Amino acid sequence: MTSSPAAPPPAARPSQLSVVPEPVAAQPDPSPELDALYAAFDRQHMVPLWTEIGELMPMEPTSRAVPHAWQWGDLLPLAQESGRLVPVGRGGERRAIALANPGLGGRPFATPTMWAAIQYLCPGEVAPEHRHTQNAFRFVVEGEGVWTVVDGDPVAMRRGDLLLTAGWHFHGHHNIATEPMAWLDGLDIPFAHGIDSTFFEFGPEQVSSTETPDRSRSEQLWGHPGLQPLSQVARPAPSSPLAAYRWEHTDRALADQLALEDAGHAGVVEPGHAAVRFANPATGADVMATLRTEFHRLRAGAATARRQEVGSSVWQVFTGRAEVIVGDRTWDLAAGDLFVVPSWVPFTIGAAEAVDLFRFSDTPIYERLHLDRVQVAGQEQ
Repeated sequence: MTSSPAAPPPAARPSQLSVVPEPVAAQPDPSPELDALYAAFDRQHMVPLWTEIGELMPMEPTSRAVPHAWQWGDLLPLAQESGRLVPVGRGGERRAIALANPGLGGRPFATPTMWAAIQYLCPGEVAPEHRHTQNAFRFVVEGEGVWTVVDGDPVAMRRGDLLLTAGWHFHGHHNIATEPMAWLDGLDIPFAHGIDSTFFEFGPEQVSSTETPDRSRSEQLWGHPGLQPLSQVARPAPSSPLAAYRWEHTDRALADQLALEDAGHAGVVEPGHAAVRFANPATGADVMATLRTEFHRLRAGAATARRQEVGSSVWQVFTGRAEVIVGDRTWDLAAGDLFVVPSWVPFTIGAAEAVDLFRFSDTPIYERLHLDRVQVAGQEQ
């Protein structure tokens, strides 16, 4: 395995801990003997639970992340200027600009578990191949002309498509068009980083295939509804073997749910709200072990019920306009705009006009740990 890019030196750590009791009534009365005890704890790198319990064990989740929104009209010009000034190549690897949640101390994380970034590739450019243990996907708000090559399989990237790159698969991108292209990258970088599980390896500086087929090999095998190739079903993987989920299929599924509602049949998740979850066609599970991806469509005038979830999510408006309320923040958002919902912060989405939204979340992590919890309109699910 070749070495990964050099990591920055760790932040300086204090040579000694400092026990600072929380200002609550349960603390023991101050005394010289208690000060001496705390000083002894400091010297031995120990911290007593009674001074920390309110922060470590709150009555409900209190995320360090905060509700925040980013406007596409602000992001895209910055990506374009980056395209003019910053080359793509080995070392930097990607021209990707991460969304940094204001509550996370300047870290390039949208939430404590998820990374979201705008990646930008100019005409004729190649983002060199590499692989890493983090799971990744691309979602395309607009444009086409880029192919992502995953383990030698070229996958076209087009408007509305969800493209997957599961952890530890070599991947690179190349733009054959005459126009630049921007898209949303989503990864579980903060989660993998936080549990010290990351590996990285360089691949070729050029993509391993410059073919530009309309459909990838993974789509030829797995892109047929309800049909599994017998040559592959004995080898289920933790992530989806289908590299591309095409917009035409997503659009049709959402339209059909609303058509069923019009005909008086079940199908929508709530009035005027159609939604689909992207699934592993081999298992029916989420497309990746750590990330859930969904698409939502609301009729004009419809609104979601007030909802709270353990775990965080990032949403991007695909078409239309939405009034979004997350905690005490309210935004009027249009195509390309993004917003983040931290863990257990209530949110609702209203459709000022018909609106489509892409969503990704860390829910699979919490479900596997049996830590998931949801409240909808005050009723725990």
